[in-house]
Amino acid sequence: MSERSSKYLYHIVEELEARKMPTELALLPFIESAFNPQAVSSARASGMWQFMPATGKSFDLKQNAFRDDRRDVQASTRAALDYLERLHKMFGDWHLALAAYNWGEGNVSKAIARNKRAGLPTGYTDLNMPMETRMYVPKLQAMKNIVGNPPQYGVVLPSIPNHPYFQSVPLPRDMDVSVAAKLADISEQDFKALNPSAHRPVLLAAGSPNILLPWDNAEVFQRNYEASTLGRMATWTAWVAPSTMKVADAAKRVNMSEADFRAVNNIPPRMLIKAGSALLVPRNASTLGDVTAQVADNGKLDLSPEAVAKRKAAAGKGGKHGKGTKLASAKEHKGTGKKQASAKADKKGDTKVARK
Repeated sequence: MSERSSKYLYHIVEELEARKMPTELALLPFIESAFNPQAVSSARASGMWQFMPATGKSFDLKQNAFRDDRRDVQASTRAALDYLERLHKMFGDWHLALAAYNWGEGNVSKAIARNKRAGLPTGYTDLNMPMETRMYVPKLQAMKNIVGNPPQYGVVLPSIPNHPYFQSVPLPRDMDVSVAAKLADISEQDFKALNPSAHRPVLLAAGSPNILLPWDNAEVFQRNYEASTLGRMATWTAWVAPSTMKVADAAKRVNMSEADFRAVNNIPPRMLIKAGSALLVPRNASTLGDVTAQVADNGKLDLSPEAVAKRKAAAGKGGKHGKGTKLASAKEHKGTGKKQASAKADKKGDTKVARK
């Protein structure tokens, strides 16, 4: 874990100092994800700062078919510090801000309001909160103590050079991850550690115009790219489904086996691909240009259960009276579903980080 953090700590501390925020906040990803930018919780929180999907969107972290900025080292750090700054302004206290980061600002606000009504203090230690949140600040303090004095705790930490570990390099064209790593003369594992938001086998230049590389390898990448004689650097491209179709039919259209098509696009069984979905497919000889910005930056994979589609088709075959009754029932159910979904969304909004 300490070795993994050495890639990111300099950048995070630099960002905190620029904002005049407490530098010990740089240790928060130790608590959140063990500094693993690929970490995903059971509740779908992702990245080393563990953003839930909705919270990530509210802080401009793009999540589409080809990239997830909740995993992006620079973007997620910017968003996490924006969020922590906002929470500190809201509560006027870093301990309460951290509690809100873990438990949700709505939950902390309600806990403060309850204590006020009861005439009780409203500090971090005074509020009634879940045990995970109660231990959140002590865990951060413990990590700060260890990093501040490793010998006292019998810990040996790797030295972190006082300069950036990585730098940002323009991505000139669509490129396979394996090709980018080879051009930079680093392993794919090291490349993915710095570019975890690119969770597909190809990098789309229109959606990810820059990549991160170890400081000394950035120049190597540029030099090897300019000297390369490869006519095609991407063996994958994006295909947009023209209509709603079965997975087997879509795979046949792009000359792939159904198993390979499902695997590369993470499609579970018994699902239909909805019209307009963007999917990863092999690039053929007739595909000359790179994926467009519209698809690379906004492409979504929309699926629907096959059973639902069959029920809708069956409902459409009923008589006038039967069809009207079913439609009315569906509308009623849809309205109820919206209220339930809204209630769940509100609840989720109050839970910033889920259990790992």
